[in-house]
Amino acid sequence: MRMDCSRRLLVFLLGSICLSLALGGCATTRERHTSASVVDFLYPDTKAPVLAPAVPILTLPLHVGIAFVPSKAYGSPVLTEQRKTQLLQQVADHFRQYPYVKDIDIIPSAYLKPQGGFANLDQIRTMYGIDVVALVSYDQMQFTDEGILSLTYWTIVGAYVVPGEKNDTQTMLDTVVLDINSRKMLFRAPGTSHVKASATLVNVSEQLRHDSESSFDDAAKQLIVNLDQQLAQFKEKVKERPDEYQIVRSASYAGRAGAGSLDAAWLVLLLALAGTLLWRGRGAS
Repeated sequence: MRMDCSRRLLVFLLGSICLSLALGGCATTRERHTSASVVDFLYPDTKAPVLAPAVPILTLPLHVGIAFVPSKAYGSPVLTEQRKTQLLQQVADHFRQYPYVKDIDIIPSAYLKPQGGFANLDQIRTMYGIDVVALVSYDQMQFTDEGILSLTYWTIVGAYVVPGEKNDTQTMLDTVVLDINSRKMLFRAPGTSHVKASATLVNVSEQLRHDSESSFDDAAKQLIVNLDQQLAQFKEKVKERPDEYQIVRSASYAGRAGAGSLDAAWLVLLLALAGTLLWRGRGAS
């Protein structure tokens, strides 16, 4: 009888220890962080003096380049070069609709050096003939916690079937639009995303990759909306502060603007002529 009680007590103690270890595992948080900074790219030497930017001279229509700034750590498990190109293409396709944008070139990441600075941008300007560049930085944090359902991982079936892993993905994309020649920032816009999901122990890595891609997509969509708003505000700023920005219209762009004025003038002339003929017709009757 005493042996049975001792065995029961031992089983109870072992069970308590196992449960405590399992619950302790619930408090475990795993993190994954990937990022790239515009400041690190543009100003690699923190001791060097930062020169004041000159007055930008913007020649319309603009030839724009867009690129992700490189991160200090080479490569990313999720944000591959193909993925970067897809995200940048979404932004470029949206802004090609504007008449004052001549073209938008997607710059491969290999052409931007980590901490390359404005010297690197000068090289890009020469290679592509761009006037303005949009530099996209990113910061993504992923957290994985084991929920109470992770207790089922003591069984093989639980590890494959029960979604005991809780994932939290937070992403920010930030775009800085620069006039390369003057070193002047024209405007900037962010895009953010927050994705929550759950996964089994076996497919947690696959789910994290999916959450990461979805979060970058959502952030890119918000980024486009915010860029539109900031661009509209920048146009007003140019009108209000002509001493801070110089706008030059190329012959082709001015010709298109002139053609619109000419069409309007012809329309007014035709309406006046039609009115004269109508007045004469009434007088004759």
